[in-house]
Amino acid sequence: MKTTVIVPSLNPDEKMINTVKSIIAEGFDDIIVVNDGSAPEYLEPFETVKAFPEVTVLTHEVNKGKGRAMKTAFSYVLENRTDVLGVITVDADGQHLPKDIRACVNAMEKAPDKVILGVRDFSQPQVPFKSRMGNNITKTVFRFACGIKISDTQTGLRAVPFKHLPTMIEIEGDRYEYETNQLLVMKTKGIAFDEVVIDTVYIDDNASSHFHPFRDSFRIYMIIFKYIGSSIASFLVDFLLFTLINLLIGDRMDGTLRIAIATVGARVVSALFNYAVNRKVVFQSNTAVGKSLGRYTILAVCQVALSYLLLVLISQKILGLGASFWESIIKVVVDLVLFLFSYQIQRRWVFK
Repeated sequence: MKTTVIVPSLNPDEKMINTVKSIIAEGFDDIIVVNDGSAPEYLEPFETVKAFPEVTVLTHEVNKGKGRAMKTAFSYVLENRTDVLGVITVDADGQHLPKDIRACVNAMEKAPDKVILGVRDFSQPQVPFKSRMGNNITKTVFRFACGIKISDTQTGLRAVPFKHLPTMIEIEGDRYEYETNQLLVMKTKGIAFDEVVIDTVYIDDNASSHFHPFRDSFRIYMIIFKYIGSSIASFLVDFLLFTLINLLIGDRMDGTLRIAIATVGARVVSALFNYAVNRKVVFQSNTAVGKSLGRYTILAVCQVALSYLLLVLISQKILGLGASFWESIIKVVVDLVLFLFSYQIQRRWVFK
C-alpha cells in the first residue's frame, strides 16, 4: 500500500529540494511539503518542489510550529488520502536518508498497528555533544517518569499508520514539544511502537535545525516535570509539617511516640494533597475515585509505616539521636528513597 511522506519545513535552502528529490528517487510518489510560515526570501524552494507531480505543498501564512505543520498534513491525509497505509514524517534538512525512510515504511507494512520510530545511534562520534547529552537525559527521564523505553526521544523520522492519525491530530502542542507529547499519548492510549536503527547524519553540526536547545528543551521537560512536580510539592508539605510537629513536641514525650505523631500527622495532610493533584493533574486518571483512593490509601499506609520504621531504626537505634533537626535530615533521605518506589507504584497500579 502507498505511504504519504510528510516534510515540514521552515525557511529552507537547497537541502530541502535535495531531500524531496531523493525521496522521489526512492520510489515514493506522494509527498506533502508543509511551508510553516517561511519568510519571503525562502519561498523559492517551495516553488521548485511544487513543480514535481509527486508533491503537494501546504502553506501556513505565519509560523505555527513543527507540531502544527505535522497536524495540518495529517488532517489533509485523512481528508484526501483515505487509501494509504499511513504517513511518515521526514526532516527537511537531509538528515534522514532515503533507505532509512524506506526501512521504516517496510517495518510499518509488517506491523500496521504500530508507530515506527527511526532511531539514531548516539554513540557515534559525529553526533554533536548537545544532541548526545540531551537525548541521554531525556530518555532516562522518560523511562523513569513515564515507563517508556526509547532510544531516540528527538527523532523526527516516524511512520504512523492511517488508523492512528485522528489521535495524533488531537495531541496538544504546536512546536517541538508536540513530538514528545506524541510519545506520552502513545503510552496512555496503548499505541505500540517499534524502533528501526537508522544512519546518524549531521550536516554542518546540525546548523540548519530550528530546534533551540534551551527554549525547546524547557518546553519538553516541563511536560515531563509535571509527573514529579506533585510529589515534590507533597514532600515539602510533609517535611515542613513533620519538622513543625516534631519541634513543637520536643523532648516532652518518648522519642518513638513523638516521631510517630509527627510522621502520621504530616503524612495524612500531604497524602490527601498528593492524591488530589496526582489524580487530576499528573496522571489525569479516569479510574474511579473509590478504587484509586483505596489503592492510594494502601500505598500511603505502607509508605508511612516504612518511613516511621526506617527513621526510628536509623535515628533512635543506630545513631541514638534525641529531638533535633538531624532527624529531619534523615527523614529527607529515607523519604527520597521511598519516593522513587512510590512513584512507580502510583504510575503502574494506583492511577494506571
